[in-house]
Amino acid sequence: MTRHLLTGTELDRDELLALLDRADALKAAPLSSRALEGRSVALIFEKHSTRTRLSFEAGIFELGGQPIVLRRDELHLARGESVGDTARVLSRHVAAIGLRTGPDALLEELAAASDVPVFNMLTAGHHPCQALADLMTLREEFGRLEGLKIAYVGDGNNVARSLALVGAIAGVEVAVASPEGYELTGDCAGALLTSDPAEAVAGAHAVYADVWVSMGDEETADARRAALAPYRLDDALLDRAAAGAIALHCLPAHLGEEITAEVLYGPRQRIWDQAENRRHAQKALLQLLVD
Repeated sequence: MTRHLLTGTELDRDELLALLDRADALKAAPLSSRALEGRSVALIFEKHSTRTRLSFEAGIFELGGQPIVLRRDELHLARGESVGDTARVLSRHVAAIGLRTGPDALLEELAAASDVPVFNMLTAGHHPCQALADLMTLREEFGRLEGLKIAYVGDGNNVARSLALVGAIAGVEVAVASPEGYELTGDCAGALLTSDPAEAVAGAHAVYADVWVSMGDEETADARRAALAPYRLDDALLDRAAAGAIALHCLPAHLGEEITAEVLYGPRQRIWDQAENRRHAQKALLQLLVD
C-alpha cells in the first residue's frame, strides 16, 4: 500500500524516533544517502514559500534526485483538470508528490488517487514537516524528547496543531496559549489549551511563536494584531519558562509583532538551526516514504 504523510499521525513513536535518528545522520553527512538516485519528486506550490521550497529542493538534490517545482497556474489544474487525474499522471513520472496548498481536502484527494507517496508541505490544518524539524531541533538542544515541554503562544493554527499531534507521539508535552477567537480547535492530542501565555510557558523547555497575519489573513490583519499583542515572544516571556529554555519560530518573522529582535537574534534562540533542520528532517522523511 502506498504510504503518505498528510498529518504526521501516520507515524508511530518508533518510526518517528527512527526518522529523527536518520535526520541526525543526514545532517552529519548530507551526501551519504542516494535514496532518490535517478528519480524525480514533484513539488506543487499553491502558496508562497521560502524555507519549504529551498529545503525540499536542496534536500532532494542531496539525495541524488531531481526536484520538479510546479505551480498551479502552470498546470491544467488551473484550467479544470481534476486533482485525481493530475495525481494519476504525476504518479507515472515521479517517485513522490509534495503539495503546499490551503484546503486539507485537496491534499487528501490527491493522495487518494496517487500511486506514489504524497506528503504535506503545508495545508490550512497541518504543517507536519515543520513539526519534524521542530522536534529535531529540540532533541539537538536537550538530548531527548520524552518529558520535554514546548509552549506555543499565538494563533492556534496549523503549526500549533502539528506540534500538538506530532509532539504527543514523541512524548513531548505541548501547551498552546491563544486569545479568545484564535484557539486551537479539532484534534489537539491532549495539549494544554489556555488563554494565559504565562501559564503555557511555565516549566517549558521551548517557547514557540508564529506570525500573527498568515497568508490569507490580510483582511483581518488589524484585528489579529490587537488580539494577539499580549502573546508576543519577548525576553520577559522567555524568562517565565524553565531555566535554559530556547525560543523557536517557524518563520518568516515580523519584528515587533509576534517576536522581538532581541529574541530572534539573541543567544537563547535556535530559530536558524530550526530552519536548517527542515532539510535534514525532510530528507529522512523522503527516504522513509520511497524506500
